[in-house]
Amino acid sequence: MKYIVKAKIEVEGSVDKPDIIGAIFGQTEGLFGSEFDLRELQEKGRIGRIYVETKNVGNKTVGEVIIPSNLDKNETALLAAMIETVDRVGPYSAKIHVTELIDLRLEKIRRIVERAKEFMSRWSREKTPDLKEILNEISSVTKIASITTYGPERLPAGPEVATSDTIIVVEGRADVINLLRAGYKNAIAIEGAQGRVPESLVKLAQKKTVIAFVDGDRAGDMILKTLIESMKVDYVAKAPPGREVEELSIKEIEKALKNMIPLSEYLKQLEKKKEAKPVEAVPPAQPRIQQEERLLEQTINIQTQAVSPSETIKVETQPIESVSQTVSEKIETEKISGETEVKETERPAEISAQVERSIERIQIPSTVVEDIKSLTGTLTCIIYDQGWNVLSKISVRDLYEFLEKNSGDTNMYAIVLDGIVTQRLVESAKRRGVKILIGYRIGSQVSTTNEEIIIYTFDEVLKKFSSQ
Repeated sequence: MKYIVKAKIEVEGSVDKPDIIGAIFGQTEGLFGSEFDLRELQEKGRIGRIYVETKNVGNKTVGEVIIPSNLDKNETALLAAMIETVDRVGPYSAKIHVTELIDLRLEKIRRIVERAKEFMSRWSREKTPDLKEILNEISSVTKIASITTYGPERLPAGPEVATSDTIIVVEGRADVINLLRAGYKNAIAIEGAQGRVPESLVKLAQKKTVIAFVDGDRAGDMILKTLIESMKVDYVAKAPPGREVEELSIKEIEKALKNMIPLSEYLKQLEKKKEAKPVEAVPPAQPRIQQEERLLEQTINIQTQAVSPSETIKVETQPIESVSQTVSEKIETEKISGETEVKETERPAEISAQVERSIERIQIPSTVVEDIKSLTGTLTCIIYDQGWNVLSKISVRDLYEFLEKNSGDTNMYAIVLDGIVTQRLVESAKRRGVKILIGYRIGSQVSTTNEEIIIYTFDEVLKKFSSQ
């Protein structure tokens, strides 16, 4: 409605509201033809319902008449003048006097203006944010959170492990760092647990929803088994087959966690695999030992560029014949005990000792040893030429793609990486002519009998250097 017509009414007698409304309709009917008849106007929505409020004062009835109008201004004025012509209600004389014509649009505008004033007053009291504060707030969203520690065991963890309702249990510090880069601040590692789950983590798991996120290899299965046996686990998530959590991209991490399954479902799948798996014959140990001997021969015969004696690691060598004798004794012991399987995640003790002694012929400079120390915990790798000059320094995550793109580069001689040496990386490095790989540790899928490339761990190199 656009307008409101307000009028006072006075009747010389006692009447009811319907009597007054009927008098208004009846005495105005036909004055200006059917087009301006009040009933017609009401049916078409041109005017609203007529409201009447009355009270008795002595022998008189007095009150107020209100008529909402959707007519234009001229027609509304005509309507107001028309209802003033009513002079009787029933048998009693009456008088109607219009007191006010209200323009509802003006009233609406007035309310809008008042409300706008309130908004301006509120804004003036609020502090206008500084541009620098806005930029800092935006940049803080993309800033990678810092890794922390949890419990007396000082387990590597994200900053929200204690406050979050859910925790993600992973294997090592590098896994926690990679999850932080992906935006997951509630990860905690069991690094340094040595086959057992720390008590502080067991207690923490009782109050949280626990997701076990492990590598997609045999080592990951073993860690998952330890977790299930030692603490509460609600869900299981695994990296793609043959991949480590620390080397996954953000999309791969999100996909793995999205595809996590309840522990009960994982145990059912495990049981089905056991039932369907055929019994396999134990492979003979002799071919594997022969491969280890060839590895040692190739290791000791590697020729490298001479480096100053003051900058190299010197270790006494041992004849190959003694290695063969030791390995033969190993075979005899295994025949007696019936144990011929060697863990793929560890070198046999005898072979490991000979690999350590082969470092003397490789002549790793002390500068490279310092690089190894500085790389720990950074998930970075350094590529060297045969003179141990740095060719490139990149992220471990980008290493495989770098090797594939630089297939024509024949200067690559050694790679030192703060990550896990996987079989896929070994194959790619061999195709590029790389002779030495030094990693934080060796993946379970990696064969330790590569004849074209030598693989060391950080510990093997640092142990020999610290003993000098």
